[in-house]
Amino acid sequence: MDLSNLHAAEGSKQSNNFRRGRGHGSGNGKTAGKGHKGQKARSGAPRIGFEGGQMPLYRRIPKRGFTNRNTKDIVAINVSALERFDNGTDVTVEMLIESGVIKNPQDGVKILGKGELTKKLNVKVNAVSESAKAKIEAAGGTCEVI
Repeated sequence: MDLSNLHAAEGSKQSNNFRRGRGHGSGNGKTAGKGHKGQKARSGAPRIGFEGGQMPLYRRIPKRGFTNRNTKDIVAINVSALERFDNGTDVTVEMLIESGVIKNPQDGVKILGKGELTKKLNVKVNAVSESAKAKIEAAGGTCEVI
């Protein structure tokens, strides 16, 4: 092994940086890879999506509604999902992820009131519905909005 034998690994080097239009001996001379004549051979070729003056697809398709930039993506779970925890547990968003109740709490977690709860739990989540709060407190637990 010596310096004269060193070379890059096969397929590791790739470049689209060769000089175009420098004579036919270079393999990319004369038309410089643009073919013969036509709109794409000339400077000022049209932008992406241009359809030659025909009304483009993105303007032909009807637009409906809008997307609110300030909306929150809140994950909702029911009171019945909390039944898996032991009596007296502090239920947090992290615990819900750990136990597999939720996967990806986007902007928060809200507890809804469907189902029954028989265990005393201390729930600390982003939002709780009135019915869920009533059921958790009726079982002897507490609700805290973080």
